[in-house]
Amino acid sequence: MSDAWSHIQELQKRQSSLREKLKQRKQLALGLTIEIGASSATTKSSSNSPSASNTTDDKGTSPLSEHHERSNKDKPSADIQISRKQRLHNEEEESIAKRTKHESSDDNKVSSEEEAAPKEETVASDAPVDFLESLLSMRSAMERETRKMGDEIIALLSKPTAKEKSLQEKFRSAGGAQVQEFCQHGTKQECMKENKTSKPCNKLHFRKIIHKHTDESLGDCSFLNTCFHMDTCKYVHYEVDYSGQHTDKQEKRLSALPTMSRHIRIDASQLHPPEWIQCDVRRLDLSILGEFSVVMADPPWDIHMELPYGTMSDDEMRRLDIASFTQDDGFIFLWVTGRAMELGRECLQLWGYDRCDEVIWVKTNQLQRIIRTGRTGHWINHGKEHCLVGVKGKPAGANRGLDCDVIVAEVRATSHKPDEIYGIIERLSPGTRKIELFGRMHNVQPNWLTLGNQLDGVHLVDPEVKQRFLNAYPEGTTMVL
Repeated sequence: MSDAWSHIQELQKRQSSLREKLKQRKQLALGLTIEIGASSATTKSSSNSPSASNTTDDKGTSPLSEHHERSNKDKPSADIQISRKQRLHNEEEESIAKRTKHESSDDNKVSSEEEAAPKEETVASDAPVDFLESLLSMRSAMERETRKMGDEIIALLSKPTAKEKSLQEKFRSAGGAQVQEFCQHGTKQECMKENKTSKPCNKLHFRKIIHKHTDESLGDCSFLNTCFHMDTCKYVHYEVDYSGQHTDKQEKRLSALPTMSRHIRIDASQLHPPEWIQCDVRRLDLSILGEFSVVMADPPWDIHMELPYGTMSDDEMRRLDIASFTQDDGFIFLWVTGRAMELGRECLQLWGYDRCDEVIWVKTNQLQRIIRTGRTGHWINHGKEHCLVGVKGKPAGANRGLDCDVIVAEVRATSHKPDEIYGIIERLSPGTRKIELFGRMHNVQPNWLTLGNQLDGVHLVDPEVKQRFLNAYPEGTTMVL
């Protein structure tokens, strides 16, 4: 293609040069024609002059007759000169015409070649174009080798290390996974209808709770199982349908779970019985409890809304003596609401912690769908909650990168946080002492000491902590009636 294009360019240059030469010769011929016309006009004007007919010389002959005689004598030579010029002019025009004809034929040839060349190139290029594109799209040997090496590096990086395998095995659920997945279709009837089968799938399903006052045409209740008026609510509510489930397998799984260990020695592979103290956190002498490595708190923030429990002012939260029962190296998990997010960060600094992370709880309803009509939020309905994570010092034995910072879990009772947070904390800081502030009975967990005014009495297992508590509170309780 490059040779043909260069040939076309040479022909175009030659054509332009020929046209310039033709233009110059035409201008030269035009100049000769003008000169000939001017000389003939001069001759005619001199022969027709009136002064020549009225004058005579002394010999009786007039100047006009003398001029005619001279012109007649000189006429043959002038005619010969003009005829020669005309002949030369005619010959020049003939040669120019021949050359023009030849150049026009060359131009036509060149143009035909120019028109034919793309057609030939198109016809010729249509065949190998796919082959050229396939060749251009193919990777070179170096590219293939680089790609292979990159895949090997990614495969090596994605493989868990020996330490990660050990941690995964250590925190693996005893007796296998205890989580059962819910069917996306909800009820068994919808499941069979959508899947066009006679039996529902093996996942968990729901069934409708239909009372006398229920109006199914109204649809589902927005709050479902968290509705405060289920006895009178006309909307549809649900409950888990356990009919047809294999209870024998569930009993075997539950029997395989380890029983609570009574040992007080802290060991990452053991579960210790839960402990709790019913108290007012603001007035309890927290120093008698010893030092803890992990603290979690769900404070009763004053969010300027009607709540089923008492709240604490911002100043009371700032004055909490967290340092009196915490180690120099450890973590804190502080649940905050939309209004208290900035106040929570301020409290972390006052208590000696640096905010290092944040856990987000995305709330779902009973049917495992994202909540859109939450009860909190002054301007926008809140469908999530935040848990600020603070750190101080350099906690020993902390496991990084095991869990995600997002929890998707169902909403239960008011201020009932998801149980997944306990697993995240236990895997982050295994085998350490942990304390939860402002807890209730549903918050008591193995390996945790829970404090709150809505707990049931006092339950301590650690003999040293129990003795210090009795020394400080001989009556065995901190609650004054």
